[in-house]
Amino acid sequence: MASMESPRAPDWRSEFERLEGAYAPGTMRSYYSDVQAFVDWCESRGQAPFPSDVETVCAFIEAQGKEKAASTVRRRLYAIRKVHRLLRLLDPTYDEDINLSLRRVRRAKLTRPKQAKGLTRDFLDRFIAGEPDTPWGLRNKAMLGLGYELLTRRSELVALRSEDIFPRNDGTLQVIVRRSKSDPFGQGRLAFTSRRTAALVEAWLDWRGPHISWLFCPIYQGKAIERDLSTTTVKRIIKTATKREGLDPDTVGEFSGHSLRVGAAQDLLKMGHDTAAIMRAGGWKSINVLARYLEMAEHNVWT
Repeated sequence: MASMESPRAPDWRSEFERLEGAYAPGTMRSYYSDVQAFVDWCESRGQAPFPSDVETVCAFIEAQGKEKAASTVRRRLYAIRKVHRLLRLLDPTYDEDINLSLRRVRRAKLTRPKQAKGLTRDFLDRFIAGEPDTPWGLRNKAMLGLGYELLTRRSELVALRSEDIFPRNDGTLQVIVRRSKSDPFGQGRLAFTSRRTAALVEAWLDWRGPHISWLFCPIYQGKAIERDLSTTTVKRIIKTATKREGLDPDTVGEFSGHSLRVGAAQDLLKMGHDTAAIMRAGGWKSINVLARYLEMAEHNVWT
């Protein structure tokens, strides 16, 4: 008796190679992960993932909704859509039943989006002061100060190059943030620092030397390495600083690599800047995203 084999998916990975360079590396990693999750789910049920149909995609969405956040489920739907378009297959993802399945997932999970704790100015000052007097400490101080004042995402911070920094006559820096999540084509935005942060960056560069193209780089055996840092380095620097300050474990857990951007936005609001100015400073395109960042700052306005 012949054995039954699960239907095999078309070679969607080779098709995805066409996307390389058109999307950020993080987006590509998410695409691969999300499509593989769908392929694995279909194969476990003996179904062909591509081309798929409305009923299969709906069942996948609702099954994923029991385990994953609604935002993850929505992202996986977009990945399924992208594969069908790349393979030039009939796309089932725009059917109204798909929308209804997504709504069921969202209504079943009424939890609020988790927001990183803001690394506000009071934390920033303590974290910078607590960094050791070592090459790593010089680098970390400059990263903390620059990340806060430029309102950078962690990917933007580690992507900065030496050529993006311009000293100004008043002792501050002008910085070009060349590429970001909301600026995939690299038009860039201008940002400016305080004298303190400019001094921190200068101290780091004096130690690092002129031969490194990345503004921030790894240090190995006491020497600067010509390589960029991973985004997890930003998170690790912040987490280490919180523990060094003796913050309680629950508070430590609330900080993330995004905390610099969140805290700076909250501080700007409390200083009296309007949302248009904050959006311009941080490169936001969506007022809804910024509103989540500012929520906790608004709670503290009258204290």
